[in-house]
Amino acid sequence: MNLRAIEIGIVPEQGPGRVGLVGLPTWMWVQDLEGSTWGPITRTATSGPWSVTATAQVDRVEWDMGDGTTVVCTTPGTPYEDRFGDMDSPDCGHRYEVQGHYPVSATSYWVINWAGLGRSGTIDMDLVRHGQIVMGEAQVLSQ
Repeated sequence: MNLRAIEIGIVPEQGPGRVGLVGLPTWMWVQDLEGSTWGPITRTATSGPWSVTATAQVDRVEWDMGDGTTVVCTTPGTPYEDRFGDMDSPDCGHRYEVQGHYPVSATSYWVINWAGLGRSGTIDMDLVRHGQIVMGEAQVLSQ
């Protein structure tokens, strides 16, 4: 099935020179939405007269935001677009309260249901992807 951890989609973006602002929304989503990163994906293995079929689907993604907060998302999230401005994500978001460098991880919790040879069962599997974002503060100066 080649199940994989998701690629992190996040605003503010990761990388050098990318800084988000404290108090503005952080949006998270599955960057590479496909069968092997979100599901459902079904495969059948056959050997002679026997076969087993398995279907895998992500149940949820738990985002460790690096500030002591865990955000649980049961959808792949909504990719951020500039037109959304300072709106909160409709399904997978967070707001930081303190500036700093934050390690972010996204754990995909897979549920794999299988059946074959007169039996069936469920296998749980989790896969993790790590990243980091920087949050800063905007200072307003007036005279």
